[in-house]
Amino acid sequence: MNSFQIKTKVAFGTNSLQALTEIKNKNVWVICDRFLADGEGLQGLVGRLDASNNVHIFTDVVPDPPISKVAKGVSEAGKIQPQVMIAFGGGSAIDTAKGIYYFAKRLEKINIDTFIAVPTTSGTGSEVTAATVITDPTTKIKYPLFLDELIPDMAILDAQLVVTVPPTITANTGMDVLTHAIEAYVSKDANDYTDALGEKSVQLTLRYLTSCYDDGRNLHNREKMHNASTMAGMAFNCANLGLNHSIAHQLGAQFHVPHGLANAILLDAVIHFNAFKNPETEQKYAEMARICGIASRSDSNETAVRLLRGRITSMMEHMQMPQTLTAAGVAKEKVHAKMDEIATNALKDACLPTSPTTPTHQELKEILEQII
Repeated sequence: MNSFQIKTKVAFGTNSLQALTEIKNKNVWVICDRFLADGEGLQGLVGRLDASNNVHIFTDVVPDPPISKVAKGVSEAGKIQPQVMIAFGGGSAIDTAKGIYYFAKRLEKINIDTFIAVPTTSGTGSEVTAATVITDPTTKIKYPLFLDELIPDMAILDAQLVVTVPPTITANTGMDVLTHAIEAYVSKDANDYTDALGEKSVQLTLRYLTSCYDDGRNLHNREKMHNASTMAGMAFNCANLGLNHSIAHQLGAQFHVPHGLANAILLDAVIHFNAFKNPETEQKYAEMARICGIASRSDSNETAVRLLRGRITSMMEHMQMPQTLTAAGVAKEKVHAKMDEIATNALKDACLPTSPTTPTHQELKEILEQII
């Protein structure tokens, strides 16, 4: 028996932040980074909360959230005793909030009634997933955690919050969406429900991502990418991910390559590897290419996959994205020095078990060589 569920209530479209007005007489704790705390976005969010609420703000959020920041948040939670927790920001803010939420409930015995995620990037899908990623800065290892209780009760998708996202971040986070959807689609745990979400997410991303990069103020396009991100999150929350993310987690931990960019740099090589090693996976990639109008029914699977890879490459070129680690500013010598460690850790990554292929240590190093 298989199962599929979507726990999170999703508010989207114009004025979706109005959903916050329903919260009354609560101890509300907002988790965000300092940049958002100093901007109009946080003021707009807090302004939607009823005056009867007692609102607290936690701003000690940094990229690749380390264990120390989560521990600090848990300590603060013990003092504040929040009833409603709102994660406001990109993947790092939501990941930090999830880590705090999980450990605060256990270590501080806090009873949090409602956990809300308000993403300010269209990328991680974390607003609807059981996943969070915490980094150990000492070992430089990222630890993905998958726990159903980490799935937020509500996600608020307000496209107004992403119109000011810079083009580079739009590109990186958008390619993260594409990677989520594609990896969920070819996952060992994929099913009809996750496939439907993955297909729609890829269609929307192929159609709207470069437009968002070119004109970030276009609210219609931004809303479509925001929806694509959440759909991809719903897909991989059930189907999980694969090899692409297993390696990307290590590149982020070792070299601080932005997560979406690391995924994008790897995507062509991983699709090629998976398709070459597994005919059934090649068939799925080909079907995705046909559904999205990249390939025709008369094209062979090999041709369809090549066309899909070509479309991804052309998108990256359009958005002026680095296509190698060297172009992203990581010296070849550093990659070679860490290659065995990256390969070892990638093979232990929580995303790998659902990859349609499992590379050997040597094959993983060969994939890394292709992206240097």
